[in-house]
Amino acid sequence: MTDCEVVLARHGETEWSRDHRHTGRTDLPLTENGRAQARALAPKLARWKFDRALVSPLSRAVETCDLAGLGGVAERRPELVELDYGDAEGITTAEMRETVPGWSVWTHQTPGAEPLERVGQRLAPLLAELRGAEGNVVLFAHGHVLRVLAALWIGMPPVGGARLALSTGTLSVLGWERETQVIRGWNC
Repeated sequence: MTDCEVVLARHGETEWSRDHRHTGRTDLPLTENGRAQARALAPKLARWKFDRALVSPLSRAVETCDLAGLGGVAERRPELVELDYGDAEGITTAEMRETVPGWSVWTHQTPGAEPLERVGQRLAPLLAELRGAEGNVVLFAHGHVLRVLAALWIGMPPVGGARLALSTGTLSVLGWERETQVIRGWNC
């Protein structure tokens, strides 16, 4: 039980996120709009004093962290890399549904894709670290991995992230209500 908060910062817009293409391990840069979104995070993040800043090693997250003013102190963490979408990489949901009706990252195992359970397993040590943090922590990462992390934070399975839509260039806040882990703010 702690008063510390975990702030989740989703990276700014890329061409593929703008076009609703699944962007896992493909390392795309931010668009001009994405850079503006990243810079706009700096004043929002100023309300916290962070003991740690953690960032995915993919350039869109690193650039967002830099433009938000925390790049100089951030630790790169491979477990924050986005899901591996396998055969869905670079493809929209609508395109996937042309061959697999009703397809979703959350409901269908795509050939070559990382299973959600495995994402949960790679995040488990980080979650334990965050639960034991003695100060505020900010994470710069990607939409689906942050959604899975938030679902796990509140005791849901990884697929619970399906109910936590997350836009580019936004902040979300995980914290505590007495001894219960809660979502304090989402997609702001």
